[in-house]
Amino acid sequence: MDREQFCNEILKTDDKIRFVAIYDEGEFYHKMREGLNSYLTREETENSLAEAVYRWSSRKKTGLKIGEPIYATTKYGKVYRITIPVGKAGLILVSTELNVNVDEIMGKVRETRDKHYQ
Repeated sequence: MDREQFCNEILKTDDKIRFVAIYDEGEFYHKMREGLNSYLTREETENSLAEAVYRWSSRKKTGLKIGEPIYATTKYGKVYRITIPVGKAGLILVSTELNVNVDEIMGKVRETRDKHYQ
């Protein structure tokens, strides 16, 4: 499955998902839900994704002692940002509205990821 199709499938899992990005094999792809405006510029989005990759690599360093990271969530004033691993060294980044059940969204995203990447 190509990255665009994968992002579209993630967006279809829940109407409260605003944005999805995937970093895999050194490539970034991102997609905003149609009809919504991004809070960040394209450059800010790409910088944010690069920072997420760095933070994830930091989390993995403690994996042997406390367990592998499954996902990370940050709540901002306007959105949740959720990061989960994909493939050998990739990441999926999902941005949602605030009025969501994060665990429910994560379940849907992980199910879609597992169907296509595991």
